[in-house]
Amino acid sequence: MGDLGALPAHLAPRGAGVLASGELTIQGIGVEELAERFGTPLFVYDEDDIRARVHDLAHAIAPVQITYASKAFSAVAMAKVVASEGLWWDAASLGELEAAVRGGVPPERIIVHGNNKSFEELERAASYSVGRIVVDAIEDLDRLDALGVRQIPLWLRVAPGIEAHTHAFVRTGQVDSKFGLPIVDGTAERAYRRAVEAGFTVTGVHAHIGSQIFDLAPFGELVHRLSTLRHRWAVPELCVGGGLGVPYLAQERAPTLSEWGSYVREALRGTSADPADVFVEPGRAIVASSCITLYRVGVIKRIPGVRIYVAVDGGMSDNPRPVLYGSGYMAVAASRLYAAHDTAMRVVGKHCESGDVLVDEALLPSDLSVGELIATPVTGAYGYSMGSNYNRLPRPAVVMIRGGRAREVVRREQLDDLFRLEVGA
Repeated sequence: MGDLGALPAHLAPRGAGVLASGELTIQGIGVEELAERFGTPLFVYDEDDIRARVHDLAHAIAPVQITYASKAFSAVAMAKVVASEGLWWDAASLGELEAAVRGGVPPERIIVHGNNKSFEELERAASYSVGRIVVDAIEDLDRLDALGVRQIPLWLRVAPGIEAHTHAFVRTGQVDSKFGLPIVDGTAERAYRRAVEAGFTVTGVHAHIGSQIFDLAPFGELVHRLSTLRHRWAVPELCVGGGLGVPYLAQERAPTLSEWGSYVREALRGTSADPADVFVEPGRAIVASSCITLYRVGVIKRIPGVRIYVAVDGGMSDNPRPVLYGSGYMAVAASRLYAAHDTAMRVVGKHCESGDVLVDEALLPSDLSVGELIATPVTGAYGYSMGSNYNRLPRPAVVMIRGGRAREVVRREQLDDLFRLEVGA
């Protein structure tokens, strides 16, 4: 990878490089060429980097089973990667389930999640004969019972009472959570008894404690608590979820997938669980850093003594995380990474919202000009998948690069696409 100038190497895809001119490249393809071919805003994924991250984790954690948490990025093209790498796929909706099937993920490697599964979702899951259904509430058992679904193994998702140190909106393991069956008040135990008495096959226990977690210790505590429950219920499988954090800013550091995998594998040594019956569910940590987003600068508003605003052709509709969570990102002048990035500017989108801020204080070249390309790294998770059509902006295209060849895997929405569901439009 080498010196990437203003772009910190640990935030870039592994295939990132820089031409002598300072232009960012991904697997040898310049960003100017990508923008010209596919337009902007543009999500650019380094597919080989995704696969390398999967291999890193598999090497560290084998024979533990890896499930991809598809909510991070659930395109059919990603499902094809998952299928070819032999991973499992976590689906929390009909759309995520269908993406897996269309991408060739074997149904027996699909795990169906969700805190409010509909009859339709459960019926479709049963028709595909998915590998596991995760019971998140008693109502899941009621609906499965009403549908007569008995052939699919169940996991019970529990709320283990572990509060991970992360944003409140992405904590999921505490007692006060909309997810899972609380252990502390006996709800999980009652659900297990109900499932067994009704003739369901319960094969495992599941928990997820949150997202964007940098501290490994909570995962060790989770392994301990789930192992105790697994032993009590005499079920073979356990899943410790995902949630490993990734750095978004130059000064941030996080455990690697290899370090996380080794930690979980070591924590399992103190239990009676067979590692081959244990599952993890990373999403963000697999795809986030493998992607950059390209924007074109449209307006530069300099307010003397106050601020410089840089408005680009996307915004909160393609990256809502800064608005939702106050998430920090950085931005670089994508075609001149060797230029001095020393002037604070606020990178904003084109939506009719004052809060439509992508980067609150980006350091960019003082002579940044209209028409230049800006790149924001670490945008592979929860950008495209959480995107919207706010202000009726078409959603961006998605490109994946493998072996030095770029291909469009999600086309850019056109104006007519915005009205295709309207009756009489």
